[in-house]
Amino acid sequence: MTTLEVRGLVKDYRLRSGLRTAKLRAVDDVSFALDHGKTVALVGQSGSGKSTIAKLLLQLERPTSGDILLDGNPVTRRGLTTYRRTVQMVFQDPFASLNPFHSVAHHLERPIRLHHPGMTDAEVHRRVLHLLERVRLTPAETVAQRRPHELSGGQRQRVAIARALAPEPGVLIADEPVSMLDVSIRLGVLNLLATLQREEDLGVLYITHDLATARHFSDEILVMYKGAIVERGPSDEVILNPQHDYTKTLAEAAPNPERRLGQLRGSQG
Repeated sequence: MTTLEVRGLVKDYRLRSGLRTAKLRAVDDVSFALDHGKTVALVGQSGSGKSTIAKLLLQLERPTSGDILLDGNPVTRRGLTTYRRTVQMVFQDPFASLNPFHSVAHHLERPIRLHHPGMTDAEVHRRVLHLLERVRLTPAETVAQRRPHELSGGQRQRVAIARALAPEPGVLIADEPVSMLDVSIRLGVLNLLATLQREEDLGVLYITHDLATARHFSDEILVMYKGAIVERGPSDEVILNPQHDYTKTLAEAAPNPERRLGQLRGSQG
């Protein structure tokens, strides 16, 4: 049972222009907790600080101040191996996140061997096939031998999800996981993530600019604007009763099939 928590997270960048140096605050005093078995959506427009949060959680960048805790313990350099096994990432672009020169099997074998060094070759192979079946890529033996360019965008993202599951994490960070995919296959990938979250009892941080999918695939929504969390709460409450002006703007812009149907009916009357 895993809990990932951030407390008072701040990230500043130094920007230089000639002889002048300015400070850009990308993340401004952000705090939240992500518990096992829950999905939290971090929603905001481009430049709001969402991806910076992801980089900080993945230890790709260090915060200016604030704390990141795993099961109540601060993340330290000594504990990075355990942390990185527990907290895994599904990247936005499945075309860039997979090496085109290696097979699907290779992409899954590497994290398995890294985080489970005692496994035999046969055990690793069985684990690869199991992961492919978990993400609905069958026949697994055939898919395992393919290169990324032989797969569709949706299939590549499923491979990326399988790779993230390979170390048996407790937390998945999904950074805009369907924004690069065709609209027709986005729902299938999101449904897969939701199913895996329930079955594996994962904590999922779903980073998105899309308030509509955030409502349907998350338990809680955090709305981020200019580096700060400006609104938070249960998904339906945030969507149906937004309090902050920015959240209201997002809600009005989100697709609403029922509202659109009503407009069409009215125009036909």
